[in-house]
Amino acid sequence: MSSASAHRSLRLRLLAGTLFWIATSLVVAGWALSGMFHRHVETQFQAELKMHLDQLTAQLRVDEQGRVSLSQPLSDPRFNRPYSGSYWQLDAVGKAPGVLLRSRSLWDHALSVPQDAPADGEVHLHRIAGPENTMLGMAERVVGIGEAAGDGQRRFRLIAAADERLMIEPAARFSGALWLALAVLGVGLIVAALVQVFVGLAPLQRLRMGLARVRSGEAAQLEGRFPSEIMPLVDEFNSVLTQNAEVVGRARTQAGNLAHALKTPLSVLANAAGASEGDLARLVAEQVDVARRQVDYHLSRAQAAANVRLPGARTLVAPVVEGLLRAMQRIHAGRQLTISAPSLPPALIFRGETQDLQEMLGNLLDNACKWAGQRVELNLCSEAGQIVVTVDDDGAGLNDTRREEVMHRGVRADENVPGSGLGLSIVADLARMYGGSMQLQDSPLGGLRARLALPAAGGDA
Repeated sequence: MSSASAHRSLRLRLLAGTLFWIATSLVVAGWALSGMFHRHVETQFQAELKMHLDQLTAQLRVDEQGRVSLSQPLSDPRFNRPYSGSYWQLDAVGKAPGVLLRSRSLWDHALSVPQDAPADGEVHLHRIAGPENTMLGMAERVVGIGEAAGDGQRRFRLIAAADERLMIEPAARFSGALWLALAVLGVGLIVAALVQVFVGLAPLQRLRMGLARVRSGEAAQLEGRFPSEIMPLVDEFNSVLTQNAEVVGRARTQAGNLAHALKTPLSVLANAAGASEGDLARLVAEQVDVARRQVDYHLSRAQAAANVRLPGARTLVAPVVEGLLRAMQRIHAGRQLTISAPSLPPALIFRGETQDLQEMLGNLLDNACKWAGQRVELNLCSEAGQIVVTVDDDGAGLNDTRREEVMHRGVRADENVPGSGLGLSIVADLARMYGGSMQLQDSPLGGLRARLALPAAGGDA
């Protein structure tokens, strides 16, 4: 599909818009939920560190000899397991800084903390290097024990730390599960969007198929029930088809009436000229003949143009050909011609009016019979959605120059042969109006071949 066609496609535009918003919504939702959960885990991580600090502060004791200890171990068993990821440490602050106590989980490692000076009771948060090249989240607090005056007060730095993987890994697992769930949800939404678009636009496909049936002649109007949003369009289109058929019918009636109105005076003039002699009589007869040719030609064109604009017209070709063959055998019975149609498929359907098909095939057969020596042959076949009719005769044929000439209106191959010189030009004009063509070629029988290509109705050809 070209880019221009894709841009005009309603289905693609709906799908593109829906898929864009589905993808955008899922990405934004995934990013927001993942961030919220990560902040929640980080808050819980820091709250746990502060809780350990509170426990460490509550258990801190200094005896009369100045020895520092904890009144009882902290409740988290991870502090007793080496390199478990949870650690605490007690440092002296002041004149003799150093590590006083630490959790068993640190084993032989001491935490190296930033040398800041938080106020008493204030909690500071840091990221520091821990055992085995791990990164730790750390919370620290400085407390003083003893009298503030003189040298009686001792100050201690209480440290609680934990491996950041305890925070990162749950967040990563949640993000993985979240994006997987959003991907499944996205696939479900995409399937739903596809179903919605294709099901929602299915009536338009049925409408297109109905229009194709009308165009191919399989139906005279759009048939079936459509959604309420489309039914007004269907009703209006059917009204236009009905009105168009009425207009075509009136045009054909008026064309017939005009033909009768003109032919009667022309016949009177021709009879009067035939009963007289002299230059005036010959001139009148010639002009009457010219007028008759013009009337026949233009009325045929007007009637054919009206028929071509009427959708839904269909004509079985075989019955028309059989009727014309019988008529030609009667018309040319005195010449003992062999007129046959060895190839006559019964299922070929012409997308047009019966009268126009009779006009075209009748002219071709009549012209072939006039020029044939003993044999005229008509064949039918289908090629690329068209009905191809070939009419061959075994006459003298025509060279290329004469073929071009006889295709013009009013030109006759031989003035001694009866006719108006309009037959082949009318056939060519009718074929062009229906989107077909007519050509004159050499015949395998030795004479002239007329090849007529006409549109086939539906998929019958």
